Amino acid sequence: MRDGEYGRRAFVAGAGAAAFSLLGAPHVSAQPRRRFIDVHQHFHMPELPVARPSNGWSIGRSLEQMDRFGIETGIVSAPASPALYAGTAQARSLVRRTNEFMATMARDNPGRFGFFAVLPFPDVDACIEEIEYAYDTLEADGVGLFSNVRDKWPGDPFFDSVFAELDRRRAVVFIHPIVADCCHDLIPGLNETTLEFDFDTTRAVTSLLLNGTLARYRGVRFIINHSGATVPVLAGRINERMPDNAQAYPNGPLYELQQLYYEVAHATYAWPFAALREFVPFSQVLFGSDYPFQAVETTVDGLAAADLAAADFYAIERGTATSLFARFSA
Repeated sequence: MRDGEYGRRAFVAGAGAAAFSLLGAPHVSAQPRRRFIDVHQHFHMPELPVARPSNGWSIGRSLEQMDRFGIETGIVSAPASPALYAGTAQARSLVRRTNEFMATMARDNPGRFGFFAVLPFPDVDACIEEIEYAYDTLEADGVGLFSNVRDKWPGDPFFDSVFAELDRRRAVVFIHPIVADCCHDLIPGLNETTLEFDFDTTRAVTSLLLNGTLARYRGVRFIINHSGATVPVLAGRINERMPDNAQAYPNGPLYELQQLYYEVAHATYAWPFAALREFVPFSQVLFGSDYPFQAVETTVDGLAAADLAAADFYAIERGTATSLFARFSA
């Protein structure tokens, strides 16, 4: 395949061909069939309260969107819901039902869905038990963590025993933003997700760095949402202003940040994507859509406009993901 075939024209034509196929039009065979692995998808479960509308989500509607945009596999995770971290018996039960719901999606639609298990913080012992159940019984593809739990960010020693178990399993951990208790309604009238989601992701990553979690648990592969939130933009300042701590980051702060994986959901606009592609190689970049809370085209349109070389596009499309999730490599 010649270099550039995965560029903008081919991408748009390929997406259009998929859409026409759904409508019964002739298949356009001249363009490559897209096979995205989407590591940032959500779902709607009536008993799981979330602040954002689910936009009529159903498994069937999700599959329709996936087929339209050439998404072969969606790895789903729990939407941001403080109810999962309430620390009650009801919350632990909700976590279990959520994981079983996602596992059923994956089992009933082989190859189309995977899932990141949610954990019942702040009960650390229950988290260890849920990791065992999620991996050994439900066959989870990884674990999804919110960017904070009750104003504790993931580098806090509170999380250490959980990360030790995840490290033992060489787990993939997807960091998803949630608004911290400290930071609600800071700018009255502004939707909190506009700023606070990305700022709290950056707090989470900086917490993992500052407290040595990234260096201590090398077996954990972290995926950071939304093209790294503000991490690529602030990396220079973070690198220069971290306290001297050779134990926490023996190779320096910047080295640790550049070992992470980053997904691009709702962040392929020219400005964040330019920062990300300067920050890490495409072998550490994955596709994500944030569907149903974002329209898939808000990500794929920017990716098309980036006019990437074939190898770079393939890395985002599925190459990086298959290096993390071998079962989707076929």
